[in-house]
Amino acid sequence: MSLAIVYSRGSQGIQAPQVTVEVHISNGLPSLSIVGLPETAVKESKDRVRGALLNSRLEFPTRRITVNLAPADLPKEGGRFDLPIAIGILAASAQIKIDQLEKLEFAAELSLGGELRPIKGALPIAVQARNAGRSLLVSTSNQTEAAMVKDAHIIGANHLLEICAHLNGQKPIEPTAPSQSTLTNQNCPDFHDVHGQYHAKRALEVAAAGSHNLVMIGPPGTGKSMLASRLPSILPPLTEDEALETAAIMSVANQAIDLSNWRKPPFRAPHHTASAPALVGGGSNPKPGEISLAHNGTLFLDELPEFDRKVLEVLREPLETAHITISRAAQQANYPAKFQLIAAMNPCFCGFYGDESGKCRCTSEQVRRYRSKISGPLLDRIDIHVEVPRIAHKILRKGSPHGEETSGQIRQRVIIARDRAITQRGQPNASMTAPEVKKYCQLEKSGDQLMEQAMHQFGLSHRAYHRILKVARTIADLAGSEQIQIKHLSEAIGYRKLDRSN
Repeated sequence: MSLAIVYSRGSQGIQAPQVTVEVHISNGLPSLSIVGLPETAVKESKDRVRGALLNSRLEFPTRRITVNLAPADLPKEGGRFDLPIAIGILAASAQIKIDQLEKLEFAAELSLGGELRPIKGALPIAVQARNAGRSLLVSTSNQTEAAMVKDAHIIGANHLLEICAHLNGQKPIEPTAPSQSTLTNQNCPDFHDVHGQYHAKRALEVAAAGSHNLVMIGPPGTGKSMLASRLPSILPPLTEDEALETAAIMSVANQAIDLSNWRKPPFRAPHHTASAPALVGGGSNPKPGEISLAHNGTLFLDELPEFDRKVLEVLREPLETAHITISRAAQQANYPAKFQLIAAMNPCFCGFYGDESGKCRCTSEQVRRYRSKISGPLLDRIDIHVEVPRIAHKILRKGSPHGEETSGQIRQRVIIARDRAITQRGQPNASMTAPEVKKYCQLEKSGDQLMEQAMHQFGLSHRAYHRILKVARTIADLAGSEQIQIKHLSEAIGYRKLDRSN
C-alpha cells in the first residue's frame, strides 16, 4: 500500500483539532515534502524522521514521499507530528500493519535515535482523543499527564521500535493506569499563622465563599501579602471538570502540573513589572497569560498601583466575561479566564496615610493622584475593599486569647456556603447575572431604604449596586439565612471603602 492515513492533533488555544496525516509514496526522485501549512518546526521534522528511521534500522524509502497535514488551512506547529509522520511512512511502505491505525492517535517528537520526546498540550489531545473514541499513543514522559483524563485510553512508549512491535502484534504495550489525585493542603500556608486582622480574615472568608474580587488597603508590613497567600488554603477543591480545564491550560502553556494535587485551585502572583501580554496572553502564536493560568483560581496583584495603568485596564473585560480572545493576523485563540482577583495596595505614595504612627507627609492631592492610578471602572469591578491597619504589639506577639482559627475551620464554612449557592443558584454568587440578582437577592423594605441611601451618599454605580447585593447574598449564605437581612446588607456596604464619591 502506497497511501497511509494516521491521526494526530493540532493546537488552537486549549482545543486540539484533529489533523489527518496522509502519507503517499510514489515513484520518482527520492524526496520528502510536507504540505498543509506547516511551520518551521514541522518542516524540520523530515530530517528528524529520516534519522529516527535509519538509526532504528528501519527502511526509509528511497522514493518520492509526500506528507499532507489536513486540514490545510490550520497552522501546524511543534514537533508533535514527528511520530505520526514516521508511522505513516512505515505504514505506506508496508513495514507495519495498518489494521489498528484507524483506532489510534499519535503525538510525540522524535530524536534522531528514535526515542520519543514529550510535547506540550498532551492533556487537551487526550481529551479530544477520548471524545473521538480513539486510543492515544504518546511518550512515556506525557503518559501520566494524559492519563488524568477520565476514561481515556493512553499508551506510553519510549522508542519508535516499541510502537512498531505493538502495531505488528509482536509485543503489545499495556495501557497506562488512570492518574490518581488526592487533595491535600500540606504545603499551603495556614490562617492560624496570622495574628489579629480579624476584619480582613472575615472579608477573605466572604470572598472565598462567593468567589468575589477583593482589594486590601493598608500600610507596609501589616500582613496583606501574608493574608492573600493563605487564601488558597480556604478555597473549595475544584470539580473534576474544572481541574481538567485548568490543567489543560497549564499543559498548553508548557507549565508544570502538580499531578498529585491537581484539584487544588491555582494561585498566580505576577510581578508589578508584568506587561499586558504577560497578563492576558499574546505572541504571534497566541499563548495563555496569567489570567488564564489562574482560571478557576486566584490572581494576586501585589502593589496594585505600581502596575502600569494600561496593563490594569486590560483586566476589565475578562473580569466581566471570564474569557479572553487574542487576535493575531495569522490566527485567533480563545482562552478561559474565570479568575478571582485579589489585590493589595498602600494607601498613598509613602504607604502610611491614615496610620497612627503619623509618618505620612503626603498631601491630599498626592493621595488622590496615587489612588487614581487605579481607574474607577476597574475599581467598580472589585466587590470587596477592606482596610488592613497596623495591629497592637500585644496581639502581634501573642495572638488572640482564644487562639487563631485554622484554615481548615474557615474552609468548612466556605464549602458549606459555596455548596448552598451552587445547589440553589447553580454557580458561585459572584457569577450571577442581573436577572439572577433580581431573583435571588430580594431585599426587605428596610434593606431597600438602606441601599437607596447608600447609592445616594456614595454615588454608587449600577454595577456596584449589583455587586453589593451579591456580597450580601454570600454573607447570608455563610450565616445559613434564606433571606438577606439588614445586617448582611450593612456588612456588604461596609466593604465599599474605595468608591470614588466616598
